[in-house]
Amino acid sequence: MTPSSLFSARGRIWALCLLPVLLLVLAALRPLALPDEGRYAEVGRWMVMSGDWLTPRLDGIPFFHKPPLFYWLEASAMTVLGATPWAARLVVALHACLMWGLLWVCARHIAGVAVANRAAWMLGSSLAFLMGGQYVNHDTMVATWMGVGIWCFARALMQADGVHAGWARAGFIACGLGVLSKGLIGLLLPGLVLCLWVTWTWEWRKVWALPWVSGVLLFAAVALPWFVLAAREHPDMLAYMFGKHQFGRYTATTFNNARPWWFYGLAVVVLMFPWVFLVVASAGRSVRERVSALVPIDPRWTALCWIWLIAILGFFSIPNSKLIGYALPVMPPLALLAALWWQRHVAPRAWGERVFAILVGLNVALAVGAQVAADRYTQKHSSLDVAEVLACQARTSDVVAAIDEYPYDLPFYAQVTRPLEVIQDWDTLRQTAGDNWRRELFEGADFDAQAAHSLVPLSRLDSLKQTPHAWVVAPNTSPTLNMTQHVGFELVFAGRAWSLYQSSAAALDASASTAAAKGPEAAEQKGLRGCKDQGKK
Repeated sequence: MTPSSLFSARGRIWALCLLPVLLLVLAALRPLALPDEGRYAEVGRWMVMSGDWLTPRLDGIPFFHKPPLFYWLEASAMTVLGATPWAARLVVALHACLMWGLLWVCARHIAGVAVANRAAWMLGSSLAFLMGGQYVNHDTMVATWMGVGIWCFARALMQADGVHAGWARAGFIACGLGVLSKGLIGLLLPGLVLCLWVTWTWEWRKVWALPWVSGVLLFAAVALPWFVLAAREHPDMLAYMFGKHQFGRYTATTFNNARPWWFYGLAVVVLMFPWVFLVVASAGRSVRERVSALVPIDPRWTALCWIWLIAILGFFSIPNSKLIGYALPVMPPLALLAALWWQRHVAPRAWGERVFAILVGLNVALAVGAQVAADRYTQKHSSLDVAEVLACQARTSDVVAAIDEYPYDLPFYAQVTRPLEVIQDWDTLRQTAGDNWRRELFEGADFDAQAAHSLVPLSRLDSLKQTPHAWVVAPNTSPTLNMTQHVGFELVFAGRAWSLYQSSAAALDASASTAAAKGPEAAEQKGLRGCKDQGKK
């Protein structure tokens, strides 16, 4: 198949489907990255295991940093497909495909099939789609629903003979799903973009014609029930979620991930390389100017894309804390603007399609290389190897504790059915802990006194020494336990980043004691051999 047959207006649409297929394949080839993927995948698994679909929980502790739509969909996928990383990533990947597919549909409506195909290849070959579209957190989901809301309201308002009520109602529903995905930004940012756009195009008269009554009722029916029910069960939940983790994170300077104001300029280059440079090339032209006779397009659509891009990046550039995933909402307008520029300046040239094919191929290769690098990095920090040993040697009734750090992915991989006991000096940490996993756990425990029992003091380590079938997981750099000796515990398995200990009170066989005494390499062999023996049974 020639490059022109892939990328021209007459190109085969089925070829575009190679990109979602590649996304789904890549999503199956990497362990859970830490901390985000381990955290959010485990919340979904716990929801399935506990049957509690009202209160998201991490290690059995309420986790109210985000609303629950992502966890509900994760739990649904895991119910059908099992608790695997791919099942957790499927939710993200399907939302990325929705973002990608809706871009094609809207680009075709705005500028024709040639531009739509090109925009779809640009977004679909980018790191934003092939990597961001499989990363287990809320960013792709909320970016998708924000985009759906913006596209739907724009389609509603761009009708020549008034307002299209169906598109508008779909926009209200999308905003409700955006709020249920990640909170107020699911409504605030689409509203900001659309208000600026309507002001620019001076279409306020159409705004009053929107189906406000039915639309607001649809939004409320989607977005509000969970907040009402969860607030009845946990009265301080709304203040915690919206006050601290939405407004507080936006205005405070004490949270992690402090970045300079220009961070998102770099972020969009990484996520949308190399196509973002085409947008930069066209930035000098007025957003009201027609692209050209080659691409007949209403200038109000290009205005929407530019306002969408600038407003959202500007909004997220204000707070001190910045994450690369916050740039994902602007990927669709970036792709459309880049496709429009290419169609005007490069597509008419004889070599244009061949160069485009090469750039797409290089971009896909870059994404595959990033996948390999991410896999190697994650392997160095993962507790997967320890979890495999624990899963085949521990009983469901055994006590499993973690000390010095929290292994986010271990409960998921080991499929534990009771909360890990987390050993720390919690009284001191309540006064000194920063924006980290410790605060995440003890603040969540304040919502549930029973769940708080899994947060145990350092003195618990002494009682675990006398507890049969007690296991302790510690990082290899643990100041409390080390890989060669600790009175009362024996090393069972030394992994890449974590080590597994068992209390001396447990009935370990002679070979286990010998392996632990010989050091990490012997202990590792013993642990792996034990798993194989368990598998044979």
